[in-house]
Amino acid sequence: MCLAIPGKILSIEGDDLNRSGRISFGGVVRAASLVYLPEAMIGDYAIVHAGVAIAIVDAAEAQQTLDDIAAMNAIAAPLGEVYR
Repeated sequence: MCLAIPGKILSIEGDDLNRSGRISFGGVVRAASLVYLPEAMIGDYAIVHAGVAIAIVDAAEAQQTLDDIAAMNAIAAPLGEVYR
């Protein structure tokens, strides 16, 4: 199963088809394509799936999703399962 998760855009590089950004997912920073979100700005929260940002969400919605993932991990960790 694949999840699209929210992350905070820390920086943006390139333009048009080469537009990408460094995105923080709860402290883990990864690169993602921003080609589908030309309106995305530094500080926005974006939903990222398979290395591609696919939607912008507000900070409260992003935090709720991150809290839900943390709650799943709290339940799954004793079973040897962790969602990242």
